[in-house]
Amino acid sequence: MTKHIFGLLLTGLSLITACSSQENQGLKAGRWRATLDAQGHTLPFEMELTQVDGKWQGALINATERLALDEIIVKEDSVWVPMHIFDATLKGRLTEKGTLEGVWTKNYYDDYSLALSATPSEEPRFAVTSSTEPSQIDGRWEVYFSEADGQAAVGEFMQNGSHVTGTFLTTVGDYRFLDGVMDGHRLKLSTFDGEHAFLFEAEVQADGSLKGDFWSGSHWHETFTATRNDTLTLPDPASLTYLKEGYDGIEFSFPGLDGEPVSLSDPKYEDKIVLLQVFGTWCPNCMDETQFLTDWYPQHAEEGVEIIGLSYERKDDFDYAVDRINRIREKLNVPYDFVVAGTSDKEEASKTLPMLNQILSFPTLIILDREHHIRRIHTGFSGPGTGKYYQEFVEEFNLFMEKLINEQPPQVR
Repeated sequence: MTKHIFGLLLTGLSLITACSSQENQGLKAGRWRATLDAQGHTLPFEMELTQVDGKWQGALINATERLALDEIIVKEDSVWVPMHIFDATLKGRLTEKGTLEGVWTKNYYDDYSLALSATPSEEPRFAVTSSTEPSQIDGRWEVYFSEADGQAAVGEFMQNGSHVTGTFLTTVGDYRFLDGVMDGHRLKLSTFDGEHAFLFEAEVQADGSLKGDFWSGSHWHETFTATRNDTLTLPDPASLTYLKEGYDGIEFSFPGLDGEPVSLSDPKYEDKIVLLQVFGTWCPNCMDETQFLTDWYPQHAEEGVEIIGLSYERKDDFDYAVDRINRIREKLNVPYDFVVAGTSDKEEASKTLPMLNQILSFPTLIILDREHHIRRIHTGFSGPGTGKYYQEFVEEFNLFMEKLINEQPPQVR
């Protein structure tokens, strides 16, 4: 654990070390149902806690996803839970009833927290209260969010009785693993991955369409409408970010984690296919892409492929960025290189790569051939929470990279 986190421990909850099993007896192992207060609305999520060799660990649960919580610290009635790779924390105190009351905090903001309440319980994320037969919404939907400038999103839902899972896909990424219910004619979905807290509620209308609300964290709210559309597709993610006229390639010089400049002209990248991953450690979609690349890269590194993560962080602070990057490298066992490229503001990020029309999404993957010509720019990432869309991406990516790896370089005359 970093000095930064230890400082927060000492300041926030006066925690110094993990406690003995006797001190931990108030915290119960097993499934917990938790809620966050999202702008006056109850946003439920699930987590699981276990104790192994006197140490507490657990997981955030969203549909089939389990995000490890392996740094839980308990001292008397105080509980501190760092959120996986993200710079966010659940912290609270155990009550006499064995419940947990506290806050979820994003540490990189001066004042960002949502009230937290958690209870040991096997109860589902959402209760079904209606006696009406649940409406059927499984399948693909054409979705319009009020703040999306008229761009359609894809809603993909799977339903078993009243239980619903699925996600929304947009041109810049997906909403990951959503879990909830169809309570009569009302859809309720949520997800909490430690960085994002999303709540969706919608009512089935007389014509079969959906009309609802989306709340995110402490401030974001927008409405949405949806109609069934089994043939809807999103724009090609390879068409959204591109090289501007007047430029013939991509160049940069960003500090590596040791502070030394890194560029494509470095000997390590000479005659290599290079994948440039525009990402941030605060970004759950980037986490999904990083996990994919972490599995893919070792199988192809000896074929002359390198990956450089261009990190755009929440703070304009080099040491902070390095600390966050090292955390994701450790947690996800990431084997490739990283540089500190800038901050997460998209307008400012775009200025660091002026040869591109824009940085539209974190993540964005720029694929360069052995002569470092841009061969493809993939905007956004459809992760495992999108099911078949993720599988389609994996298959298409592997075919493209296999062809690029086996491509013969042009003969020099």
